[in-house]
Amino acid sequence: MQKQVIYFDHAATTYVKPEVLEAMLPYFTQEYGNASSIYSIGRSNRKAVEDARASVAQAIGAAEPSEIYFTGSGTESDNWAIKGAAAALRKKGKHIITSNIEHPAVMSTCEYLKKEGYDITFLPVDAEGLVNPEDVDKAIRPDTILVTIMMANNEIGTIQPIKEIGAVCKKHGVLFHSDAVQAAGNIAINVRELGVDLLSISGHKFYGPKGTGILYMRKGVKIESLIHGGHQERNRRAGTENVPGIVGFAKALELATKNLDAHYEKLKSLRDRAYKGISEKIPHIRLNGHPEKRLPGNLNVSFRFVEGESVLLMLDMKGIKASSGSACTSGSLDPSHVLLAIGLPHEIAHGSLRLSFGEVNTEEDVDYMVDSLSEIITKLRNMSPLYEDFIKGE
Repeated sequence: MQKQVIYFDHAATTYVKPEVLEAMLPYFTQEYGNASSIYSIGRSNRKAVEDARASVAQAIGAAEPSEIYFTGSGTESDNWAIKGAAAALRKKGKHIITSNIEHPAVMSTCEYLKKEGYDITFLPVDAEGLVNPEDVDKAIRPDTILVTIMMANNEIGTIQPIKEIGAVCKKHGVLFHSDAVQAAGNIAINVRELGVDLLSISGHKFYGPKGTGILYMRKGVKIESLIHGGHQERNRRAGTENVPGIVGFAKALELATKNLDAHYEKLKSLRDRAYKGISEKIPHIRLNGHPEKRLPGNLNVSFRFVEGESVLLMLDMKGIKASSGSACTSGSLDPSHVLLAIGLPHEIAHGSLRLSFGEVNTEEDVDYMVDSLSEIITKLRNMSPLYEDFIKGE
């Protein structure tokens, strides 16, 4: 008998682990002081924040805890890194380099800066979603002030050559930011080895609380503040510290780092089992993203002659929660910019499904999903005039 809900959308968000919630609870109740206050329950909160900062620094290989700044989300961290660097370095130049498959938190921020007079280069990717470090090298100009390339793509799971891009940026003396929101908790991150100057992470992607994030800022890097007000976060990010959230973020990252190898192998096994089953039972499909250089729990597949939204709704009726490669579900009639960037035509991009696996998923869940998906695709194709014409033409 199957579970009432089978959740295959961990790239969108995750539940909060019991150990994380347990670590957070005292700071909602007994330890409710303001971390900026000087009396005892304020000081205990300050210690909790600084302990969390040290824990996060260790988890991502930062040189010092002071390089970690707590934020309210990965989106805020991306905005701060990009807008902050743009403002701080505008006298040097106004050229920024990014890729054409970035998360909207980066894409929209770059589009905003473009309207403010900045010149943005959107680098192309290959058919598997990879940015070529040589393209970054060629795109850098004397007025380039920032390169921002995501560590792993949220839709197709492709992992970028961040270390190589970091070396290019260092050679030219250009700041390098990476959105690591999808990567954190799924693959190892060492900011010093990767050569990044700025790095964004969000807590709710690895079983931590929503509304939490960090910006790693290498010592010596100077960017403008995004949020002004009080003196919190060493006068860099105003607002009363979200102590429960900060504690929860650090605990979740600690657990993710400790269990990384086992987590990676389990998710990869589930992903590979799912793709094998889909490939054997459903014809006319396409794997999106790099076949090997991808996140362990990410599987993005396009099904010809069907609409992704119909697949999602029918999966939901069977208790299976996933997401589409198409942006139609968010009110847009256009397919995903990521799928278009890797060369998919509109009609195939619209028929895409993203499955992202997590720790609670089982092989039985995967097998049930594959059987259900096969049934759904067959039913939808039998209703499709395009598929009928295709079969007649074979």
